[in-house]
Amino acid sequence: MTDAEWSVVRPLLPVPGWMRGRGGQPEAYCHRAILDAIRYLVDNGIKWRAMPADFPPWDRVYAFFRRWRDHTLIREFHDRLRRRVREEAGRDVEPTAGVIDSQSVKADAVVGADSRGFDGGKLVNGLKRHVVVDTLGLLLGVMVTAADISDRAAAKVLLERVTDAHHRLELVWADGGYTGSLVTHCLAALALVLAIVKRSDDMRGFVVLPKRWIVERLFAHLMRSRRLVRDFERSAAPRR
Repeated sequence: MTDAEWSVVRPLLPVPGWMRGRGGQPEAYCHRAILDAIRYLVDNGIKWRAMPADFPPWDRVYAFFRRWRDHTLIREFHDRLRRRVREEAGRDVEPTAGVIDSQSVKADAVVGADSRGFDGGKLVNGLKRHVVVDTLGLLLGVMVTAADISDRAAAKVLLERVTDAHHRLELVWADGGYTGSLVTHCLAALALVLAIVKRSDDMRGFVVLPKRWIVERLFAHLMRSRRLVRDFERSAAPRR
């Protein structure tokens, strides 16, 4: 991170217990170095044990990551950063509208059969990312399943989680894969309008569809990180 980025990120990070008078030893490594190492791993698609010597030891970086993940500190940090971005963009902290979609990603041979599936529509054997973003393209919720899980089945669970976390959400745009009983379920159970944005039959070639391009842009950003282009995770548990 640059100094300017770190000045924004640092106040949003969880405060260690020893700095709050809760005891314990001061941490041996700077949080900035830990975050840079994690970002390097995601961007370059390396293994944890292949962490360059410029960063703290890989096991220390992974220990930080695992502790932050298990205590939902990564989610808390992300939510703080999203609220700050929305405020600076002149938006309310809590969104009222969003976009949902999914992306199937191929799995490597090391991925077990219990966490992979075949997406017949995309002809992909692997996993599927289901995401909900706000109208700025900022992540509101994510769920990872086997690729053979339908969009509607996953959306039923994911939208319930997202509306629980974001009570002001009242409208979500989606593509034609989310039609059917899901629309009425969202309205009756979640007080959420699921608006389907369909592609016209007379369209030819690539056409930017209203609102749907926002979540497609997020997927394009994700595919720039090598670790997210293909699934190499042996265990499904940490991803759920």
